[in-house]
Amino acid sequence: MTTMIGTAGVAAPPRVVAATPVGSPPAWAIMQRRLFDVMDEGWWLFRERYCLPDGSLRYAGEVPSRDGADDFYEAFVNWPVLYQLGGADDLLDVSKWHWEGVTRQLTDLGFLVDEFERGYDWFHLGESMIFFYSLCAADPADEVFRERAYRFAELYLPGSPTANYDPVHRIIRAPHNGAGGPRWGINDEWRSFGANLASMKPFGLPLAGVPGIDTWSDLEDPAKADLMGAEMTRRLGAGDAAVNLAATTLAANAWLYDHNDRFAAWTLEYLDAWQERARANGGIIPDNVGPNGVVGELHDGRWHGGNYGWAWPHGVYSVGSAACVAAVNGVLLTGDASRLDLARDLLDHLYERGITGTVDATEMSIRDRWQAELGDDTATPTLLIPNRYREEGWFDYQPPQLGLPMWLYQVAFQSSDGDRLRQLRERSGYDWRTVHDFRNKEDAGHEAPWLAFLAGDNPGYPEAMLGVALSQVQRRMDLMEADRTDPADMHVHHWQRHNPVGTEALLQLTTGTPQLLYNGGLLPFRVLYLDPERNRPGLPADVAALVDKVEPELTGLQLVNLSATQTRRVVVQAGGFGTERIDTATVTTASGTYPGPAPAYTAPVLAAGTETIVVDGNRLEVVLPPGRTIRLELRLTPNAYRAAHVALASD
Repeated sequence: MTTMIGTAGVAAPPRVVAATPVGSPPAWAIMQRRLFDVMDEGWWLFRERYCLPDGSLRYAGEVPSRDGADDFYEAFVNWPVLYQLGGADDLLDVSKWHWEGVTRQLTDLGFLVDEFERGYDWFHLGESMIFFYSLCAADPADEVFRERAYRFAELYLPGSPTANYDPVHRIIRAPHNGAGGPRWGINDEWRSFGANLASMKPFGLPLAGVPGIDTWSDLEDPAKADLMGAEMTRRLGAGDAAVNLAATTLAANAWLYDHNDRFAAWTLEYLDAWQERARANGGIIPDNVGPNGVVGELHDGRWHGGNYGWAWPHGVYSVGSAACVAAVNGVLLTGDASRLDLARDLLDHLYERGITGTVDATEMSIRDRWQAELGDDTATPTLLIPNRYREEGWFDYQPPQLGLPMWLYQVAFQSSDGDRLRQLRERSGYDWRTVHDFRNKEDAGHEAPWLAFLAGDNPGYPEAMLGVALSQVQRRMDLMEADRTDPADMHVHHWQRHNPVGTEALLQLTTGTPQLLYNGGLLPFRVLYLDPERNRPGLPADVAALVDKVEPELTGLQLVNLSATQTRRVVVQAGGFGTERIDTATVTTASGTYPGPAPAYTAPVLAAGTETIVVDGNRLEVVLPPGRTIRLELRLTPNAYRAAHVALASD
């Protein structure tokens, strides 16, 4: 286990001064600042089109019995992250205003109790909570959100009045859970699960082994539809489910404020329980545990078939994502990379069973995702891995979702996790350097060309990816401008499809961080920037950043000040939660003359060449005179400090 020596302090960091003239500004820097500008324009237009003055969303459509709360929050999901990266000063307050407004709206609609979900599955709860987690990270000093973080986490601790958690069997007692405690059963609209539910047909039958129901067409019989609904209520409506692992982020988020042992103890206890079940199942996490703590108790002994589990509807998209979310939380709490084994073993099991095939010719449940992500390469033979499992064996082969193994490497930087990514590239039939113009629901999917860039063989990636990001923002601006949909006719996914804020490109290029795990993940940045002039996170105005080297103990980045008149200061922090120590910083400069009298900074303007300075902390301040650039290579000690919601910029 890694030994962490305490939370990083916030004392004034060492300073360096950029001396290299920018000359002709790099295209990536100009495009990056343009991207900040157009997204700040975009969220203002989004508010005018879709929001009421109280921060809620314009909506008059149907309200399902349980599903839908996540979609309201997802309309704003990346807004606090954009603020953390350097978005508009008022974006933080605007994001909080919308969280408050949507929370009141959902309370009135019956979805929430005391500001938290009444009871639903953590595949969807995780999607809604990433908005909340990002608000906590963007402003740790906000006592109102701190209190909420504690209150929400308490819902799952042993002894909570909600009784969500059974400490004897180490289970969350129902697949649907929340502020109302275990919410037994399933969605009302599924109580009779018939063939009329056409949107679910690509995923097949929700349960196997129901007498007389062997094909989707059998559900056309109303009696059989009722029987399927009754069996779903019995088998999927009680006991624990693997997707509940995403609930650990509630406790991890609360722990980040002041390291309360109660939150860490519950998280690790729950992770240990699932790790033991996975080991007993050959390394594969079972997707269900009965009320008495027995795997398969409600499924005739089967380890598969649970709610949002291996058999239905998504398999690795739900179970694999929850496992990775929880594993990352385990590392944040302890610094112990072995906590990733819960997800490592699962992914390796799937990769070992991979085949070669094409997206066009292989039967799969989610084809449209890969058509967007791979473009013309859908006809190219490539690695396909099984996404789901039933008695007949593994099925539903699709390309691997690279965000999952990427985060295992990102959070601990173990050589075995890097090898896993390299092997996936070797087994892929398509060119990882190609940058396709798309944006999916998770605002992710460009991991392959980014990894190729970091490997040194995709030098044009920054400009190509920023071009895609600008294109996608403009597309949503155009959609909003042309949108005349009546709120009564809106689907609850309408807002997500028009949200102009997308952070994947900025996260990768400015911070060296992949897009967060969408179904409930925290966002531990590789690098976070702080603006000491405005006492807030994010890049200052006119400043662009490019992280071009991400290695276990080294981060390389370039900073550019595009202003011709203004000096900018930026604090570079190693780790968004302050976990890394910068041992030394190697500064590369070219010859140049500082215009006018040199300010009385604590560090002199450096001569041409390189110089290494001792930092011995997790922050370094960089002074960027007008039209100047600097390159830094930060030598790091990973996990030197405990992860924490830490204070922001300091003078």
